[in-house]
Amino acid sequence: MTHPAIRVLMLGMANETLPKTLLEAIRYFSNPDNCLNFMSELRWPDGITCPHCDHAEVMFLKTRRIWKCKSCRKQFSIKTGTVLEDSPIGLDKWLSAIWLIVNAKNGVSSYELHRSLGITQKSAWFLSHRIRLALQAGSFDKLSGEVEVDETYIGGKARNMHASKRKHLGTGGAGKVAVMGLLERHGEVRTRVVPDTVQETLRSHIREQVEAGTSVYTDGHGGYAALSDEYIHNVINHAESYVSGHIHTNGIENFWSLLKRSIGGTYISVQPFHLFRYLDEQSFRFNNRRTTDLDRFIKATQSITGRRITFDELTDNDKVGH
Repeated sequence: MTHPAIRVLMLGMANETLPKTLLEAIRYFSNPDNCLNFMSELRWPDGITCPHCDHAEVMFLKTRRIWKCKSCRKQFSIKTGTVLEDSPIGLDKWLSAIWLIVNAKNGVSSYELHRSLGITQKSAWFLSHRIRLALQAGSFDKLSGEVEVDETYIGGKARNMHASKRKHLGTGGAGKVAVMGLLERHGEVRTRVVPDTVQETLRSHIREQVEAGTSVYTDGHGGYAALSDEYIHNVINHAESYVSGHIHTNGIENFWSLLKRSIGGTYISVQPFHLFRYLDEQSFRFNNRRTTDLDRFIKATQSITGRRITFDELTDNDKVGH
C-alpha cells in the first residue's frame, strides 16, 4: 500500500518518478530543483505558507531559492523551522544522509557519512544527531494486547577495560547504562534510558506506557514483581527455558541484539549523554521495518519540521561522541 505522503508527492510533482534505491536517490537529489520541489511538496502539500506568520501569500526569489512573505515581509527558506535550519550543507547531502541513516540496518557512523558526503566528520556528527532528533517518536497512546518488557545494559565490555578499572567496576552492569524496552507484539517498540532497574522505576515506566489489564511478559527479574496487581503478568524463568508456549521475551531480546550490533559494530563508542538518541534511531528503523526504503525516508523527512537542536546543546561542554 502506498504511503499517503507519497501519493501527495506523486500528484504534486508532475509524474516525476521518486527514487526507490540509494543510487536512484543520490542521482535524483543531485538536481537542486528536485530537492526543492520534493521538500516543498512534502512540507506544504496544500500550498506554501510563511513559517513565521502562516500567511499564504508569498513570493519566490528565484535567484536565492527562498521565499518572501507578503504579510510579515520576512524571508524564509525550505530549511527554516526545521532541523536543517542554519545548515550550510546542501539539500542534496542532507537528503542522501537521511536516506542512508533510516535504511541502514546497523546504522551509519559519522566517519562513514564524512567520507560518503564529502563533509567534515564534525559536520557529519552534527548532521546525524539532527536527523536522530527527527526520528524521535512521541505518542500518548498506551501499548496494549501482548507486551514484552525487558531491560539491558549498554556500555563497554569488561574484557576491553584496563585491569584496574575492571577490578573497580566489576563485570556486570556496573559502569554501564540501564535501558528499558517494551515491545507490543505485532506492534511497536519503545525504549528509555532508566537510572536503575529497581521495582519502583520499572513499574512506574510500565504504568506510563502500558494499558492496565494488558498481558505483560517478562523474565524473572525482581523489578517486575507485583505487576500482577494491574496486569496479566506472565513470567519466563530463563534458568529453566527461554520459551514456554506463548510466554517468552524473544521479541524484545531480538531488538536488543540489533541495538547492540549497531552500537558495538558501527558507532563503537556512544556516550551515555547521547544514548537515547541512538535508541530513537534504532526504534524508528525497527518500527518501520516492514515498509519500503522510500516509505521510511518519507516518514523521516516529514518529521524534520518544528524541531531544532544546536551544536552547543548536543556537545554539552564539548563532550563529543562518535
